[in-house]
Amino acid sequence: MTGSDAAAGPPPAGAAASDRLLARVIREESARIVAALTAALGNLDLAEESVADAVKEALREWRAKGVPPNPGGWLTQAARHNAIDRMRREKRYREKLALLAAPPPDESAEGADERLPLLFGCCHPALSPDAQLALTLRAVCGLTTAQIARATVSTPSAVGQRIVRAKRKIGAAGVPLRIPEGAKRAPRLDTVLAIVSAMYSEAHLVAGRDAAADRDVADDALWLASVVVDALPGEAEAHGLLALLLFHRAREDARAVDGELVLLADQDRSRWDAALLAEAHRVLERAARLRRPGRWQLHAAIAACHSDARAAADTDWRQVLALYDLLLAHDPSPIVRLNRAVALAEVSGAEPALAEVDALADALAPFHLWHAVRAHLLRRVGRGAEASVADLRARELTANDAERRLIERRLHGVGR
Repeated sequence: MTGSDAAAGPPPAGAAASDRLLARVIREESARIVAALTAALGNLDLAEESVADAVKEALREWRAKGVPPNPGGWLTQAARHNAIDRMRREKRYREKLALLAAPPPDESAEGADERLPLLFGCCHPALSPDAQLALTLRAVCGLTTAQIARATVSTPSAVGQRIVRAKRKIGAAGVPLRIPEGAKRAPRLDTVLAIVSAMYSEAHLVAGRDAAADRDVADDALWLASVVVDALPGEAEAHGLLALLLFHRAREDARAVDGELVLLADQDRSRWDAALLAEAHRVLERAARLRRPGRWQLHAAIAACHSDARAAADTDWRQVLALYDLLLAHDPSPIVRLNRAVALAEVSGAEPALAEVDALADALAPFHLWHAVRAHLLRRVGRGAEASVADLRARELTANDAERRLIERRLHGVGR
C-alpha cells in the first residue's frame, strides 16, 4: 500500500471483499492522488503520508459501513482532509490551505496518464539511481519496502533509508512533477522503464505464494508501459519495454500450472497466447522503425527469439547469444551477464558458461538465481555434490514458495 507498510490487523469475517476492492482502488487511484497533492503542496512526503492515512481510514470505515459508491473520490477527499489536518497541526504552509480547501477537480475527468509526471519526478537526477527506483516503486507503484527490497536485490532497511533520503531531497530541491524535454529525457526515461519492468517482475515473485502472478500488479505495470508509449510515441525504448512485457504476459499461462512454476524450456507452448505474441511483435517492429536501438528493444528481441521457437530444441541460441553481446554494450550489468551465460552454455557448452557465472560471485552471491543457474551448470559438468549445495543456497534465498518447490524437485532428481 502506498506510503505505509503498516497493516490494519487481520480482517474480520466478511471484510475480504472490501479489502480486495480497496486494494484495487489503491492501485488505480493512489498515485494520481499523491501526484495531485504533491503538485499543490510541493511536498511528496506529506502527500504520501496523507494518502497512507486515508487508506487506513478506508479499511476501518468500509469494513463497518460498506464500500461507498465512489471509492476513488472517497479516498481523494480523505487524503485531502488528512493533508489539511497535518498542515494545521504543524502550523505551516498556511498559504496553501486555500488551494486544498477549494472544491476538488471533477473525479470523472480523464486523467489516464497522471502517473507519468510523478514517475519522472521520482526519477529526477538529484536522486541516486537506487533512490529513484525505490521511491518510485513506493510512491507510484504502491509496493511495500519488503517487496522493493526483493525487486532490487537489497535489504528492507537499506530501501527504507533510500526512500526517506529521497523524499527529503525532493522537498529541498523543489523537484517538479513533469515530463522532461530534450536531452534530459533519455536517461530519465530509461529509469522509468526500469521501474515499470521491476514492477512487472515483482508481480511474479510474491513471497509465500505459489507460481501464479499477482495479476493486478502485472496489469498495472503493463498499463503503465502503454501509458508511456501513448504519451511518448517517438521513444523507441518505450515501445521496446511494452513489447517485452507483452512477450512475458503471453507465456504466463504456461509458466504457472496448478500453482507450480514451469521453466521456459519445459513449457507447453500451445498454452502461449498467440494474439499477445503477435501484438508484441507488432510493437517491437514499431520500435525498430524508429531506428534508435537500446537495451529494452534488445531484451524484447531476445524474448521474440524464444517465442518464435516451436519447441525448446528449436531455439536459435546463436542469435540469442549475439543479441546478448549487443545488449552488453547498453547494459553490462551482472544480471545481463548471468543471462548471457545461460545462452553461452547452449552454444559453447557448460564449462565456459560456468566460468562466466563464477566470475559474477562477488556481485550476485546474495541473489538466488545466481545459485540456481550455477547449480544447473554444475550438474551439466558432472559436479553433482556442488550443484546440490548451490541449490540449497538458492532455496534459502528465495521467498517464493513455487521457486522453493522447483528447487526441491531438482534436489530430488526431478527436472532440470
